[in-house]
Amino acid sequence: MMYWNGHGANGWGFGFMTVGMVLFWALLVLGIVVLVRHLARTGAADRDRPAPPPADPGRPHTDPEQLLAERFARGEIDADEYRHRLETLRTAGGPRSG
Repeated sequence: MMYWNGHGANGWGFGFMTVGMVLFWALLVLGIVVLVRHLARTGAADRDRPAPPPADPGRPHTDPEQLLAERFARGEIDADEYRHRLETLRTAGGPRSG
């Protein structure tokens, strides 16, 4: 009985193989659980987010004067720059497409 232990594989080899297989399946199951929980959380966040307002085809999606007022409110531009840009928008008729 020359090769009874499978070409030199002893008890430790089979033990490591068993532990390795258990760890492999545990990591695989853990990875699937983490992925499913992440996808469920992301889907719930998408469902809780309010729908965007419907687009009005006759009007641009963002009004330039409104954007300018928001920048002024956030402090990105000062009052002089706000007035100058607002005057420019109103006299030029705003951005033109074409």
